[in-house]
Parts: sequence; structure tokens; C-alpha cells
Amino acid sequence: CAPAAAAVAEGEQPVAVAVLPLPPAARYQYGDYDRCSTKQVFDNLHGNISLDPLAREFVDTEEFQRLRDLKQLGLTYLVFPGAVHTRFEHSLGVYRLAGEAMNNLQKYQGNELGIDRIDVQTVKLAGLLHDIGHGPFSHLFEHEFLPRVNPGSTWSHEHMSALLLDSIVDKHSIDIEPDYLKVIKEMIVASSDVSTAEIGSSQGVKEKRFLYDIVANGRNGIDVDKFDYIDRDCRACGIGSNFQHWRLLEGMRVMGDEICYPAKDYLSIHKLFTTRADLHRTVYTHAKVKAVELMLVDALVEANEYLGISLHADDPEDFWKLDDTIVKSIETAPNDELKKAKEIIQRIRRRELYKFCNQYSVPKDKLDHFKNITAQDIVCSQITSKVLLKEEDVAVSNVKIDLTRGKDNPLESIKFFKDFGCEEKFPITDERVSHLLPVCNQDRIVRVYAKKPELVEAVSEAFENLQLRMYGEKTQVHDTPTKKKRRFN
Repeated sequence: CAPAAAAVAEGEQPVAVAVLPLPPAARYQYGDYDRCSTKQVFDNLHGNISLDPLAREFVDTEEFQRLRDLKQLGLTYLVFPGAVHTRFEHSLGVYRLAGEAMNNLQKYQGNELGIDRIDVQTVKLAGLLHDIGHGPFSHLFEHEFLPRVNPGSTWSHEHMSALLLDSIVDKHSIDIEPDYLKVIKEMIVASSDVSTAEIGSSQGVKEKRFLYDIVANGRNGIDVDKFDYIDRDCRACGIGSNFQHWRLLEGMRVMGDEICYPAKDYLSIHKLFTTRADLHRTVYTHAKVKAVELMLVDALVEANEYLGISLHADDPEDFWKLDDTIVKSIETAPNDELKKAKEIIQRIRRRELYKFCNQYSVPKDKLDHFKNITAQDIVCSQITSKVLLKEEDVAVSNVKIDLTRGKDNPLESIKFFKDFGCEEKFPITDERVSHLLPVCNQDRIVRVYAKKPELVEAVSEAFENLQLRMYGEKTQVHDTPTKKKRRFN
């Protein structure tokens, strides 16, 4: 406009120059994007991660940003100080690995399988959004807190993720086809209780059942979710890992609507499951970690009636407001109703934890009939002692460690092929590979804690009596050290 105005002769009326508005940016179709429309995010595990426009719409919502306030490993950081990574970076990592898996399948079998941009986008979004339904301290909220306040609870973070996804799309007016959204939700819950028939019922994907095994694999447990958290957790906690997920991503091949792997990668897959089991044993269920978790659950239960914590789990529009900062909310609240909860959290801050007394592994031949041990079982096993124990004096942790399939070996559900020129798939049994591999795929460990240090001796004796009553012998490795029992007497 400026040059035109300067050209107007003196004394003449200026002529209005119409400036046409720029055409709106073209809306990308689902699954289409270019380098100009992507945003680079650097991750310390995977390097640069390219977020496409639709993924960015989900990431830039308060519901997704909430994942920054959910530590991936809950309270583990109180024992392993480096474990402060969050569900936010894990979700970005799964998004990245889901993209790699789809790119490899598209590269080698794209025409054969009919993989298109829609499939790639859908699987990547399922990876990005699979954990948005986690509650405060992740699995503690789902498996420890909710069953305490709602006995028989069937609540799961997968189903909350699906509900929350609907809420996000409606609230933020995200432009996504209902059919695509439905498939994303099905992929997120694919490892829970969704049947194969139900998964295959969506329009246009019935012939692509294998897509549901990439992010959350309910068939055999090999998925990119595990690839990311195993590498990320091992690094954060200083646990060595030589599991190489890239071998499986490169070697995966779809045969008969099922993802199969080269037979030579059998031990690599076994290492995936054993590394996960090692993390459970040494990190996730560390005796001190479980002590802190037991205390926090007690604090949340005490605060639940006043704060209505469990009520938020029923409504996705309220649920996203819950995160790990709930501890600080309880700790700084002026209300007398939260006194007991505050005292427990203060004990955690001052490292006055429930005292670990002892543990035992359930004998292999007793696993089939094992029932969780309760505080009542411990108290009822007390014979003689200086003090009379009550249920509220004892805390019990029943730990289950397996290879993702309970007593079953997950490798029995996996199909292999000889080489890429072979069209036959087949299972492999452990004895055909090595006689050094374990014959049992599950551990059950019972740990007992005294909530007050002066009760360690009484709880330890009752725990030993329980073992004698159940198994006819003490199954713990050794007696509770005398020093620990006498320290506070």
C-alpha cells in the first residue's frame, strides 16, 4: 500500500487499494504432512522426534501436558534418585518407536499388506496417547489405592485413556474422523480385556489385525511400549541392559496377519522379558520402594473421603486434574481432616518408613494355590510376644514377577521364521534353544513390614509362624537380623 499512496499526485484523492487476504493454510489430510509442518522435539533416549500436526494438537492440550507431572516410576525416585523421568517423555518415545515399526513394515511389506498413511498415523497416535489415563503415581493408583477404597474395582488406565481421548477431542475440537478415533482407542486397550473378535470389528481394519500388536500387544507382550520403558528405566536407574530393540524392529515381519520374528532373534526376545523381570525385581518392587508405596496408599486412603480422590476416577473431565502433586496438596492443606494423611507423608519426608521385617518366595509347587497374604494372616499367626499385634500395625506386600503371561512362557505365543525367503512360520520351545533357560516363568514373593519400629520383632516372629503353619518350614532365606529386631526395643 505504501508505494501506491506515494504515487498519488498532489491534490488528488487517494484511491483505496484492496488487499486480498491470504488463503488459509491447506488442511492436511489424516496422515499427511511434510517437513514444514512437523515440530522437532529432542529426547535424550531417541534423539530428535518429529511431531506431525495432528500429534501436536493432542500434545498441546492440558490433558496431555499433565503427563509432565506423572513420574514414570512413581515413588521409585525416593530410592533411585535418577528415576525422575515422566510419562510425558515416555509417551513421545512410544510415538517415535511406533512410527519406526510402521515405517519398517511399510518399507518391506507395504504393498503386500496394504499399509497406507492412515494406518501409520493411527498406530503412532495410539503410541502417543496410550498412557494419558494413568493416575497419580501410575500403577499404585490403579492397583493399590483404588482397590482399597473400592473393593473389587475393575478400573484400568487403558479404559480411562480411551474415555479421556473422547473428552480431549470434544473439548478441543480436534478434527479427527470418528472411525479413526475408534481404532486408536481399540489399539490403546488392546492389551487389556478386548477380544480379538472385537478388535477386528472396526471398518476397514479387519484384515490388519497385526496393527493392534504394535503399541500394546495382548497376544504375546512384544510391543514398542516395553521397548521404550525398558531402555528408559534401565538408563534412569543405572541398571545395565543389553537388550537391543532395534533388532526386533528391523526383523519383524507380518505372516498371516501376525507379527513374526527371525528364529535367530529368539534369545533377544527372551532377553526382553527377562530384562523386564529384572527391573521388577530390583527396581519396581524394591523392598524400600514398596515400603514407601504402602505408606502413600495409607495416606491417600486417609485423605480420600475429604478430597474425594477416587470420585475423580469416574469422570474424565475431572480425572485429568489428578497428578503426583496431590502429595503436596495434602501436605500443605490447613484442614484438620487431613491430619493423619499429613503425618504419614511427613514420615516419608523424614525417612521414617515402615520397617521391612522379612520376605519369602512361594515354593514352586505351591504357586497354583497361592492366595495373597493379608495383615490379618500375620496377626492371627502370633503365638507369644511382648506385645499384642493389631492389623493396623502390619503391612504386607504380595509381589508377582513374571514374563508378562503369568505362569506361561510368552515365547510360546510367538511365531518365528527361518529366513526372509521362507514363507513358513513356527513356534520354538525353550528346550530346542538352551537347557540354561528357566523352567518356571513366575515368582511370588511375600514381604511383611512393621508400621512402627518397635514392633519389628513381634511381626517377624508372627511371619515365621505363618510360614511354619502354611508350609511346615520357614521358607525365608534367613531369620530377621537380631540387630534389626532389637534396635528400637
